[in-house]
Amino acid sequence: MVIVKEVGERRVIEAIRQELIFPRAPIPFGDDVSGVEIERNKVAVLKTDMLVGKTDIPHGMSFWQAGRKAVVMNVSDFAAKGVKPLAVLVSLGVPPSFLEKDVVQLARGLNVGAREYGAYILGGDTGEASDLVISCSLFGLGERRLIPLRSDARAGDVVAVTGFFGKSAAGLKLLSRGISASKSFSKVFLDAVLLPKARLKEGLALAKAKVVSGSIDSSDGLAWSLYEIAKASHVGFFIDNLPVAPEVSQFAKRNQLDPLELALYGGEEYELVLTIKPRFWKKALRIVNQVGGSLLRIGEVTEKTDMVLRWNGKTVAIEPKGWEHFKSRA
Repeated sequence: MVIVKEVGERRVIEAIRQELIFPRAPIPFGDDVSGVEIERNKVAVLKTDMLVGKTDIPHGMSFWQAGRKAVVMNVSDFAAKGVKPLAVLVSLGVPPSFLEKDVVQLARGLNVGAREYGAYILGGDTGEASDLVISCSLFGLGERRLIPLRSDARAGDVVAVTGFFGKSAAGLKLLSRGISASKSFSKVFLDAVLLPKARLKEGLALAKAKVVSGSIDSSDGLAWSLYEIAKASHVGFFIDNLPVAPEVSQFAKRNQLDPLELALYGGEEYELVLTIKPRFWKKALRIVNQVGGSLLRIGEVTEKTDMVLRWNGKTVAIEPKGWEHFKSRA
């Protein structure tokens, strides 16, 4: 008898998928969001994701921060598809020993997260649970021709991200292992964990300009995000500019940690991983700068399906791993 802890979240999803019947849809099953065509070129975009106390709320995160994060992690998937969220439904599972004041803080965090990105919480459900569960479902409207999928990356495309990586992984180590960092670095790392940001303005601007060929949210880690695009598009990647945050490099050196491990496999980043046609690269840079964001070139899409990183003068394989429920722990 196989238990889910042994096979992991992705095998669980695949087992469920095999039992379902899917209609023709404008967004393939398994992309960042789901979509239903409601009229010509108009797509109702849907997303649901849950935050569970035991696995997703690290020591040191307040209930206000947990409520906000539950919304932000869903908004990040909308950002990857260039769709603005309009409405949120929340299902809340609460242990009977929970304090009323904690519920109030959760509600305030949920509201702040929704309003931060222009959406409203319209309702939901509550019930008793053995652990805190916050499940958010988002709704928005998109134009089918503007929604970048994971499956449209092509050899020669530029690979880019909307920020540096490794800060969340460093922050989780500060919270869980007693590792030290300077006051300024600690704030950067802990903010990355406790107050994550979705790159919605960047995603909306890039999708509207139709410069992106492939796009994914990086919450499961940079390496796994690259693998998901590679699998959907039948391509590979050559990464020659790993976007390790400068603070992470110094933190790793001080604590004898591997910066590559922190940046590639840490997860919880909520950056966008993008592929962009070379002829649109300068335009994409300009567009993202105009909305106050950043865009970092990290490599190139290859025809061969290898996943390769150039690091410190050596060529190494990128492993297909990242955050995975049932296997990983916060």
